[in-house]
Amino acid sequence: MPQKQNLNLATEYHFPIRHNWTKKEITALLQLPLPELIYQAQTAHRRNFDPTQIQVSTLLSIKSGGCPEDCAYCPQSAKHEEKINADRLMSIEKVLKKARTAKAEGATRFCMGAAWRSPKKHDLETVCAMIEGVKNLGLETCVTLGMLNQQQTEKLKNAGLDYYNHNLDTSEEYYDKIISTRTYQDRLDTLAFIRDAGIKVCCGGILGMNEEEADRASMIKTLANLPKHPESVPINMLIRIKGTPLEDAKPIDPIDFIRTIAVARIVMPKSYVRLAAGRTEMSAEMQTLCYLTGVNSIFLGERLLTCPNPEKSSDLTLFNKLGLQIAKQQRQTSQLFKPS
Repeated sequence: MPQKQNLNLATEYHFPIRHNWTKKEITALLQLPLPELIYQAQTAHRRNFDPTQIQVSTLLSIKSGGCPEDCAYCPQSAKHEEKINADRLMSIEKVLKKARTAKAEGATRFCMGAAWRSPKKHDLETVCAMIEGVKNLGLETCVTLGMLNQQQTEKLKNAGLDYYNHNLDTSEEYYDKIISTRTYQDRLDTLAFIRDAGIKVCCGGILGMNEEEADRASMIKTLANLPKHPESVPINMLIRIKGTPLEDAKPIDPIDFIRTIAVARIVMPKSYVRLAAGRTEMSAEMQTLCYLTGVNSIFLGERLLTCPNPEKSSDLTLFNKLGLQIAKQQRQTSQLFKPS
């Protein structure tokens, strides 16, 4: 049960952009009485965004399975007993066909994911051609391809890439319980290459992997203290998949999940906070609370890489009930919705 905490952590609710958050401060926010926490999150959201607008992206697996990493949550790892069989990189035309459909359904960003530790030269060239093709359709582009070096990052930038996704997954302290084939610093190095190249960063984590509150606080602290806040912060709820080491993980309490969303909004007030994987396990009421605490981005479409996602019709039905609209473009509207 959260303990009573000082309610003045966000001094007068100005929500300045900070990069020096302490774990103690983040933990205190996580433990605020829920009405106060939601109020602060809503205030931060309204000062930076139109609270009725939801940015929509579509995510496509352009190459599944056969990944040499051992991420405990992922069925694409070649190291797990039950795994997805490896396939080849999709053709450029197939990808563009999917992108046209995504745009027709309201997506403003098209995300492409490949199950690699790091892309090979010839594969990266094909991905760059995909990026150029999707950009020509009038969509923003995002890819997640594993670790990058400086030269690879610059090549993606030259192709016109808008966003690169590279999640922290969890806290640095808990990281070796989830992944052993790369280090936390490897993650941070790739993020630095992306940021320095001028590509927007999409970086968040996964909740419900048997982590503690302290790990959630530490992960949010790391994100908020990056030299620049990620432009997009996806918060995933673990999808427990048979054959992965986390298939029997204890589900995260929905209120704890919502608290983490709220704190992400408060400490990264200008970032898009995305409700990502795990929505098939969430009730409409839980998703509603996520929107009320600062979520303003989702993935639309029946699949997320290899996992299911709510049907478009169910998302649109909920949006209609809540009075939410799919944003036609990404833009902040702090002047329109700043509290008086």
